[in-house]
Amino acid sequence: MLSRPQFLQKHFFLRGDLIKMNTRTALMLSGFFFAAGTSFAQNGAAKPTLLLAARESGSFVPRSADSGEIPVFKITPAESKIKFDVKASVAIAGTFDKWDATLTFTSTDLTTGVLDIKIQADSVDTGSSMKNGKLKGKDFFDVKQNPTIAFKSTKMEQTGPDTFSVDGDFTIRGVTRHEKLNLTVSGKGTGSGTIVGTMAFDRKEYGMKSGIPFIKIADRVEVSVNLKAERISGPPFAVKQ
Repeated sequence: MLSRPQFLQKHFFLRGDLIKMNTRTALMLSGFFFAAGTSFAQNGAAKPTLLLAARESGSFVPRSADSGEIPVFKITPAESKIKFDVKASVAIAGTFDKWDATLTFTSTDLTTGVLDIKIQADSVDTGSSMKNGKLKGKDFFDVKQNPTIAFKSTKMEQTGPDTFSVDGDFTIRGVTRHEKLNLTVSGKGTGSGTIVGTMAFDRKEYGMKSGIPFIKIADRVEVSVNLKAERISGPPFAVKQ
């Protein structure tokens, strides 16, 4: 007697090929799989599962069973801001004008979230062309060789009713190190809100060991984010109180 994988291999030629089906063929197969599922159940074997999503072209592609049960968010850059600040004998602080951020989840559990931020390093704006030029140069961001500053979370842990500790990989000047971003979230239960957080890093650990002439600069750099997020589909989160 053929095992279930052998049965499927023999009768359906499941070799990893992309099988295109029109609507009539899909309906015929769905009926067959229903009958086959009943047969498997009667014999104590697990039923095969085939989930399909229709394309406009009439072909079909696999789709996750819980795709409608995952919160989907968008972050609006026009209503958000990413800033940095360095203690120095002359104030050095600024923003980044060009960046992109995504926040994705695999369930209604907030701790499954992944925050991914990509910043265009040459969009730095301190309000001073001299400072901007120095920060873009080889001694600091080195934007020609390393145009992107990035943070991608690897772990998100709820530390309070509205606070989260986010571990992630931070990359600047082509150097990646593990850093921590502390977040405060507002707007629970409303479908929209703000994500405010800070992260501090040692610039010398990323190869930024030089200074600016006549300006004494601290090693610690603080980055702050203020992101406007809106749920555009899916259910609300199950937030711990």
